[in-house]
Amino acid sequence: MYAPMFARLPLYLRLIRMDKPIGSLLLLWPTLNALWIASNGRPSASLLIIFALGTVLMRSAGCAINDYADRDFDRHVKRTESRPITSGKIRAWEALVIAAALSIVSFLLILPLNGLTKELSVAALFVAGTYPFTKRFFAIPQAYLGIAFGFGIPMAFAAVQDQVPAIAWVMLAANVFWSVAYDTEYAMVDRDDDIKIGIRTSALTFGRYDVAAVMFCYGVTLGIYAVLGYTLRFGWLYWAGWAGALGCALYHYTLIRGRERMPCFAAFRHNNWLGGILFAGIAAHYAVSSL
Repeated sequence: MYAPMFARLPLYLRLIRMDKPIGSLLLLWPTLNALWIASNGRPSASLLIIFALGTVLMRSAGCAINDYADRDFDRHVKRTESRPITSGKIRAWEALVIAAALSIVSFLLILPLNGLTKELSVAALFVAGTYPFTKRFFAIPQAYLGIAFGFGIPMAFAAVQDQVPAIAWVMLAANVFWSVAYDTEYAMVDRDDDIKIGIRTSALTFGRYDVAAVMFCYGVTLGIYAVLGYTLRFGWLYWAGWAGALGCALYHYTLIRGRERMPCFAAFRHNNWLGGILFAGIAAHYAVSSL
């Protein structure tokens, strides 16, 4: 018997990962980077609220869609077998309703913004909604995830400048490489289960070169941000943040080189610090520059 809807509220919160905020933070940091750079360090309070809430809502909607798409796979993976849909505690259609409701609320948030931002939000919704299904055929679905997780970047520039300059797409490219890095670490945790059920992941595609691929992607990400920092003439506070992010990436190598489940998972979770430190460097640069 299914419990009344109100009694299932904790299950709905688990479905949209409100108990695991790291996913929202991994979306938020690159979006904040874009807002700060697009506005020269002076984003409006309204834009901060809209993009912060929108990030959480769209990540939550994506989780609901992901669990709907993976409901027949998750029961074969120890880490996911107890998720609400897979365990039968909520119906699959409920996840779709929740995802739709969250997407509508997210769209309502951007109604005050310009037309270009609204147009990009439609593309963002499409990418986020189709990502879970790419794991059936795409060898590196984490790259597609990077686009989904980084679409707040061009949207932020569009909201501030009513255009999407080249730097926005360069930052999106950096986010794709970062996403491949951290989500490959995540995929390394489930490698054995994914082989059994036939899901495509970057950890399987890279094979014995998985650690090297992760570090390469970190290198490209930080290399792009180094070029951005040089081009935009950022000061030493930015470079201190960049160096901190580099230190995080090197620390992740010490965790994943043995390919053990829990250290790989720890490395994935630690990416919140990498993203946060890099943003702190950007914010600190603009804060000092405005004095």
